[in-house]
Amino acid sequence: MEFDFDLFVIGGGSGGVRAARVAAGEAGAKVGLAEESRMGGTCVIRGCVPKKLMVFASEYAEGMHEAVDYGWDVKIGGFDWTKFRTRLEGELDRLEGVYNRLLEGSGVTVFPQRATVADAHTVRLADGTTRTAKHILVATGGWPSIPEVENGELGISSNEVFHLDELPKRLLVVGGGYIACEMACIFNGLGTEVTQFYRGAQILRGFDGEARGHIAEHMQRHGIDIHCGTNILSMEKVEDGIEVRSTTGDTFTFDQVLFAIGRTPNSAGLGLEEVGVEIGRRGEVVVDQYSQTSVPSIYAIGDVTNRVQLTPVAIREGMAFVETVFKGNPTAPDHDLIPSAVFTQPEYGTVGLSEEDAREKGPIEVYSTAFRPMHKSFIGREDRVLMKLIVCADTRKVLGVHIVSDHAGEMIQLAGVAVKMGATKEDFDRTVAVHPTMSEELVTLKTPVRTA
Repeated sequence: MEFDFDLFVIGGGSGGVRAARVAAGEAGAKVGLAEESRMGGTCVIRGCVPKKLMVFASEYAEGMHEAVDYGWDVKIGGFDWTKFRTRLEGELDRLEGVYNRLLEGSGVTVFPQRATVADAHTVRLADGTTRTAKHILVATGGWPSIPEVENGELGISSNEVFHLDELPKRLLVVGGGYIACEMACIFNGLGTEVTQFYRGAQILRGFDGEARGHIAEHMQRHGIDIHCGTNILSMEKVEDGIEVRSTTGDTFTFDQVLFAIGRTPNSAGLGLEEVGVEIGRRGEVVVDQYSQTSVPSIYAIGDVTNRVQLTPVAIREGMAFVETVFKGNPTAPDHDLIPSAVFTQPEYGTVGLSEEDAREKGPIEVYSTAFRPMHKSFIGREDRVLMKLIVCADTRKVLGVHIVSDHAGEMIQLAGVAVKMGATKEDFDRTVAVHPTMSEELVTLKTPVRTA
């Protein structure tokens, strides 16, 4: 059968674009790609990039106060949200243009419209036309979940938060995951009065317990009003904002409510189930180790599969897909020991197992220290850094590294290399410290604080 394309990609995010570019540019495939929104997907347009730029902006207030204590004559004024937002939107436009040029340069045919799956080898575009392909790759990402509460439409999600007309004076963040905590820290840094509701007992569920407590304490010390065991019952528009009634019986009024309660795989309405693709109970496209669905010609990568919702993982899955399907080299993406960072203030960098998960697997030693870094102690700040290693008592391998400090994301990238290579505690011990730095504590921890 003669196909219009060797590969048709649905979704122009990081994973889909990388797969399309490599398949066309390196493997010589004829590739089509459809994107109904802006090229770049969640990471570039609605996630990592604008979020990190907002993190940078939000850190300057504390930095200016610290500069004063260090002796600088600094005039601390207000934050101009409109100026920042205009520059942010210009940067997103620039990056979207880069993505489009990369696709064009690779010879990928782009369809700026929605595409759905008509059958195992056919996609239907929003204009009513169809295109056939030997292989179809679904890379449609995820979408913010919105709770079913009374007048929930008064709230916003992370999709809208970067484009607010004005900076809210009072903000409620609903959720306790990394996106919720990052947003709470960002807006607190920008001068907003931030309240956070989380229905669980402690924020950042799934991460290391000691690190979670450390971050929560820091957030509260810096003015974020965290309410655990709390959720929204109803919302109502009132004269001076949005009135929120909580499950604890309390009533609050905010200028804006941000829902950050998780993300759902963006698989609905794509026609996948109708052609026989298995969909999981959370909406995820079910795939095997090579990202192949239950329909052999259809593959899926990235957040829509709900394996690991991280941009670099989606990119690696896209590369592995091309190796497998177009280069004759079956390659399963490696999801083991993935370093990650949570851009709270301070940041949290982590790789490997939490202490809680490691305890379930066998005997461990825990090396941990919390201290005031030189930068903070010099000016009398109480903020503390946490450095933690989880070590297998039998093999001596470092099973997990946890860092809560400024620039933890930068540090964990390098620690991740060591953990991925199978470094032992003695390998860390043999490494000479870089002094004076915060990270030197990772190689000077000599005595376990506890065993299990």
